Amino acid sequence: MERKIYHVTRNGHGWKSILENSGRASVTGDHKSEVVDRTIALAKGHAKSSVIIYKVDGTVHEEKHFPKVA
Repeated sequence: MERKIYHVTRNGHGWKSILENSGRASVTGDHKSEVVDRTIALAKGHAKSSVIIYKVDGTVHEEKHFPKVA
């Protein structure tokens, strides 16, 4: 099964998460923490997934993998 990868990035004055290769936002919101939490909940619904969280400047801040990789 292929890993689902979500990218959480700045979106104008808010934040969004996009499932890689989908082209449209899965989650949007005004606050980064809100979008990250909702995206993680989505990601946990897949057998294999990752959430890549970016800083305001576009660099990677953190990556989370589900199920957790030892």
